[in-house]
Amino acid sequence: MVSCRFESQVVLRPLRLAALLAAIVVYGFAQDTQQPSTGPASPQNPPQNPQNPNPQPAAPQPPAPGQAPQNPPEKKESGNAAQVVGGMTKQVAEEGFRKVRDWEVGLIVGTYVAKDHPLAPLNGRQREYLYLQDTLTTPAAYWKRMFEATIDQARDSPPQWGGGWEGYGKRFASRQAQFITANTFAALGDARLGYEVRYEQCRCSGFWPRATHALARNFYTYNRSEVEKRPQWALYAGAFGAGMISAAWKPSHDVLNQGLSGVVGQAAWGTVFNLFIEFSTDINRKLGSKK
Repeated sequence: MVSCRFESQVVLRPLRLAALLAAIVVYGFAQDTQQPSTGPASPQNPPQNPQNPNPQPAAPQPPAPGQAPQNPPEKKESGNAAQVVGGMTKQVAEEGFRKVRDWEVGLIVGTYVAKDHPLAPLNGRQREYLYLQDTLTTPAAYWKRMFEATIDQARDSPPQWGGGWEGYGKRFASRQAQFITANTFAALGDARLGYEVRYEQCRCSGFWPRATHALARNFYTYNRSEVEKRPQWALYAGAFGAGMISAAWKPSHDVLNQGLSGVVGQAAWGTVFNLFIEFSTDINRKLGSKK
């Protein structure tokens, strides 16, 4: 009984800490939220009459004297039901294939700014949205940690957590909690400094200039001007802090080593995903995407 309780704490403790940190950063961004302004009515969105919110369509007017009555438009005969269903099925299949092919949108690489879109400063609501999307609400926030936990499982690291689903669950919980903690620290630091949190595709051309941009962009970002470069202080401070905190639930309590390991992991994975983002559009185009 004591052993089971201890094993459950190994899994739940890091996740509880990460959930608390996520709630704190969302609350902090909410303080900077601006109420959306209501613009003037447009022809596409006319204002509704509060006395009659559901106006009835006007009744047809009788023909004027001497004018022949207009015949109502003839209804077109519906096509064969099997053809309609077949067309709908084909449309759904093509749409599904398009979504699978355009896999870089949120599924793998997360949020980024395409090369034909300008960078603009982020407000509190936008930072909160990006934080939740990159940390909690998209598949990429979980499958990456699943992949890392699978590698840890294959390496039997740490060996004290054993194998099987129980060992994998501990490794996944540890990776996920460390990831959420690092993202939370980085998001708070970037918001405080006014730093850009998104990767932007290179406005250049050619493989090596774009690859160099992807590599260097993992170590610098922009301030509120979106032009002046600044070191990625918040990103790597978050990775270092999350690594040190993870030593609290890992068998090895070497705080400094865990912090440095987090920094190395951020440098490696950040570079890989920046390259992935930079060339994802080209890969999609090779697969037939018209985007």
